[in-house]
Amino acid sequence: MQRFVSLSLFWVFATLSILVGCSSKPVRHLASDAALVEPGKSTRQDVLRYLGKPDRRRSISPGVEEYVYYNEKKGFLAGLPLVGGMVDPESYEMILVTLDGDTVTDSDFLIHKEDDKDWAADQDGDELP
Repeated sequence: MQRFVSLSLFWVFATLSILVGCSSKPVRHLASDAALVEPGKSTRQDVLRYLGKPDRRRSISPGVEEYVYYNEKKGFLAGLPLVGGMVDPESYEMILVTLDGDTVTDSDFLIHKEDDKDWAADQDGDELP
């Protein structure tokens, strides 16, 4: 009987571990979300509906605000248990939305990759054809 209880507890624990390992947080798709925001047409309410609460807000001038949405893109190793938290992001995505009052006046989508800095190490530059 004791062996049956131990074996049952093992399977319950194993099943729960697998289910917890498969759970994930929602994924943000900033590139497609950025296409929903149209300068001159979209309002503050549209931006909040499409993109949610901004990661940062800053005041540019009286009545003009900038919303910043930020997302780190991590590689395969980031999804692994234990070591995933130690992996640096491979790239960053950002949406900058400028609001004048309640109307969107500008929207920019930016991508920064870590290897974009490689050009700085190449002092000779690329040869042109």
